[in-house]
Amino acid sequence: MKEQDYNIKMINQSDNGANYRIDVRIPMSAGWIEDVYFCTVKDGKNFNYKLKHQKNDNEYVYFGADVFLETCGVYRYFFQFKANGYERFLDRDSYLSNYLSNNKLGKLSVNFETPEWAKGALMYHIFVDRFNRGSKEPLEVKPRRNIYPSFDTPLNPGPDKDGIWNNDFYGGDLKGITEKLSYIKSLGTDIIYLSPIFESQSNHRYDTGDYENVDPYCGNNEDLKELCDKAHSMGMKIVLDSVFNHTGNDSKYYNEFGSYNSIGACQDINSYYGSFYRKHYGKDGKLYNDHWWGMPNLPVCDGSSKNWQQYIYGENGVIDKWFDLGIDGLRLDVADELSDTFIEGIRNAVHRNKKDGLILGEVWKNPMRMGRGYILSGKGMDSVMDYSLIDALIRYYKYADTYKLGYIIQDILNEYPKDTIDTLMNFTSTHDISRAINIFANYDFNEYEEWVWKPFDESLSHAKNYNLCSEEIKKAKEILKSYTFGLDFLPGIFSIFYGDEVGVQGYGNLMNRQPFPWNNMDKDLLNHFKYLGSVRKDNEFLKTADLNVVDITKNYFMFERTSENGDALIAVNRTPDDTNIFIPPKYDGTDISKTYSLNKSKKTSLSPYGGISLIKK
Repeated sequence: MKEQDYNIKMINQSDNGANYRIDVRIPMSAGWIEDVYFCTVKDGKNFNYKLKHQKNDNEYVYFGADVFLETCGVYRYFFQFKANGYERFLDRDSYLSNYLSNNKLGKLSVNFETPEWAKGALMYHIFVDRFNRGSKEPLEVKPRRNIYPSFDTPLNPGPDKDGIWNNDFYGGDLKGITEKLSYIKSLGTDIIYLSPIFESQSNHRYDTGDYENVDPYCGNNEDLKELCDKAHSMGMKIVLDSVFNHTGNDSKYYNEFGSYNSIGACQDINSYYGSFYRKHYGKDGKLYNDHWWGMPNLPVCDGSSKNWQQYIYGENGVIDKWFDLGIDGLRLDVADELSDTFIEGIRNAVHRNKKDGLILGEVWKNPMRMGRGYILSGKGMDSVMDYSLIDALIRYYKYADTYKLGYIIQDILNEYPKDTIDTLMNFTSTHDISRAINIFANYDFNEYEEWVWKPFDESLSHAKNYNLCSEEIKKAKEILKSYTFGLDFLPGIFSIFYGDEVGVQGYGNLMNRQPFPWNNMDKDLLNHFKYLGSVRKDNEFLKTADLNVVDITKNYFMFERTSENGDALIAVNRTPDDTNIFIPPKYDGTDISKTYSLNKSKKTSLSPYGGISLIKK
């Protein structure tokens, strides 16, 4: 059965789902046709909708019906009927053998759409304290905070003399980002994603002290509004990192140090703020607050608490206040530790403020297989950080692992909603892993770990003294260029971690959060990233084009992006040698002026770590 033999058309939709018109035609040659069903698979359960006979002609018999489907990120569907008394299954291709293979089933999203502005966008991810300081005022000295003299001071992370971690500050702020908007835009940026900016005791600010006020080292709420307004005027959106699973112990809600004029959970576990936190009974029978992974500075919030829910996503809650300042979306920290109900509440609040607000989740593994409603429910997040694809692509470049790259790509294409695929966060690096240039420089990473970027030696002393030599940098840059060339053409959001575009190094966590080297940028790499940004701007069809893998060999990776408005064939070379490639006949006559080339690669031969893209419109 071919796609032209059936039609699924949405008639109207509501908050709970949508009405569809289902029409199918079956060849008369199949025999006497009866009991025709449109069958959907949701949460592992089948739901069958009987179609009514409409008419016959000389070749086909026609059936159809109106069907209501509840909101869902992905339904799998197929058609079932009886012919001459025998049960048959039809999908896009053929009979029962294909029905038994899940990836042959149709895929339908109901009442689930991601923001158009996020599809195929280019994102710039900023760790705010380390990017740029715009304020001319010196940082105010505060308890348990240490300040670097300038952005040129070498990073020296680690616990201070009192054993406190992550309390070293450069003072990067929102004014500093506003000051550099022209630079950010020059990369082709559509979205600026900011690490947490609200009041916290640490430089990473994943331990919130006050959700309602920007941290004073970052600026103030008016600075956030100004940044959003100016970014919008330049065609860029602002996405904030939101941390709702836990707060800091130095917060107005917990208030362990008495820094705030409030009765926190630390002072009174039964107080109003005490209701914000998850608790357990100790062996002594007393009630204690839970802490994230046992970390005493991160008390865990209780997502089932009505007070906490109201405070975060209720009317006039935290999310409403953030959107009033002009933001466009949220990235949910440790989304896997937030309940589906809590995430749905966040979605309602985001859409209450901006119907096309983006919700991106930190979920490291396939969100469609985790028994959660993250994406599948259609009522949670729009998309996730694409750790699985990045891991597979790095493994391919470092270890020629063709199997995992092919498997992960097919996994994504088969199981994720199309709108999620178009908004997956495909990153160069993040604040949680080593810098890309370090990963590609050598083999100090363990191929057999779950994640390819896990260093052999994770000690801070090793990371501090780890500096790449000039030859390592040269090699790593070539691989990084090839890797990002391919990544730029894959579906989803192409995300640059601040500084990756100018050669910032960082082995392991903490050292990956270096200050931006404004006076020592790698201009060669910078030009490469600007080139990648121009590719997306010049080829709008890439934002939503479908992906088709053509070939994955030990030497090169070749894939297509196809749409009604244009096609592209992309090939990248993972080796330091010239590599011959076979171009499908479809692209034989491609205009050379519409070709993007890396390292002067040609249509039939990729140069070392080279790449090529043939655009056909």
